[in-house]
Amino acid sequence: MRTLAASLLAASILVPAPGLAEPATVIRATELKKDPASDAPTVAPLAEKAKVDALERKGGWTRIKTEAGAEGWVKMLALRYAGSGEAKPGDSGVAQALNIARTGSSGAQATTGVRGLDPEQLAKARPNPGELKKMESFAVSKESAAGFAANASLQSKSIAYPKEGG
Repeated sequence: MRTLAASLLAASILVPAPGLAEPATVIRATELKKDPASDAPTVAPLAEKAKVDALERKGGWTRIKTEAGAEGWVKMLALRYAGSGEAKPGDSGVAQALNIARTGSSGAQATTGVRGLDPEQLAKARPNPGELKKMESFAVSKESAAGFAANASLQSKSIAYPKEGG
C-alpha cells in the first residue's frame, strides 16, 4: 500500500497537471490559428516577442493563450519557452515545483518532435495521386532556384559528409 501511495505521489509531481500553463515568447510574427492546421482560420496576428502561455501540444502545434486572453494554436517552433522552473508572477510554490519537474534543471529546453505514424496507419496507407500532383506543383526549376539564390545573395557551399564512426 505504501509503494502505491509513493508511486501516485511521484506521478502527480512529475506529470504536469491540466491547466498549468508554461510561459513562452513568440520568436517571430505569426498567426494565431483556430485549429492546429496551417489552413485553419486565423484568430489574431501575433507580434514578435509577444508573451503567451503554452497550454497544450499536439503534433507540431502548441495551443496558447495570449496576454489579451485570446486562445488558439501556433506552430511549436514559433515559441521560445522560459528557462527551467522560472516562476510566473503569481505562481505558487507548488506551481514553481511543477515547472521545474516539467522543464528539468539544465536551464535549456529544446523540443522538436512530431508524432509519426503508428503501425495501423501505415498498414492502411494508400497512394493519393491528387496530393502527389499538388505537391509536385510546388517544385521550381533549377534556373528559378538559382535566380532566387542570386537575388538573395546566397552562395553555394559544399560540405563533406562526416566520417562514419565519429
